[in-house]
Amino acid sequence: MKILGNEIKPGMIIEHKDDLWEVLKTQHVKPGKGGAFNQVEMKSVNNSTKLNERFRSSDSLEKASLEEQKFNFLYEDETNYHFINQKSFEQTNIIKKKMGQKGKFLKENLEVTINFYNENPLSVNLPNQIQCKIDSTDAALKKQTVSSSYKPAVLDNGLKIQVPPFIESGDIILVDTRTIEYVKKI
Repeated sequence: MKILGNEIKPGMIIEHKDDLWEVLKTQHVKPGKGGAFNQVEMKSVNNSTKLNERFRSSDSLEKASLEEQKFNFLYEDETNYHFINQKSFEQTNIIKKKMGQKGKFLKENLEVTINFYNENPLSVNLPNQIQCKIDSTDAALKKQTVSSSYKPAVLDNGLKIQVPPFIESGDIILVDTRTIEYVKKI
């Protein structure tokens, strides 16, 4: 499917330079001279290299046609995460390196969406927000302003994030899986 350069959004998979690229960040830039463009940071799906490109709004790109299927997380081993389709009972696995830190959010029976490209599993989309428990965090310092100060915390899955000062060890919070950031206390 053809898209224009100004329609590129983070999370998209595009075909560019004979490879598949996942869009990480986009920034619309309108310089004083010349036309506006979209500054795009991308990561290769196949070999994990990064690339920064500029696309004008008139540039045409090919958005990868992906097939999405719902799967439930089963288990992990040394190198892979294993998933099962609840309707067809078909199993598939994804290499841990492709998931990165987001793999730590996987819990048994968590429903995810797996994107397939030419019948090969390409990427996993987690739910946008997941509940996590605070394993440990620093004590809040007195006289800190709430608006700008965050403190480090370790989640029950081992990930480190920044949380507001009122969050204590043992609290249950919502974490945004796309940015791995604190959303709210439950």
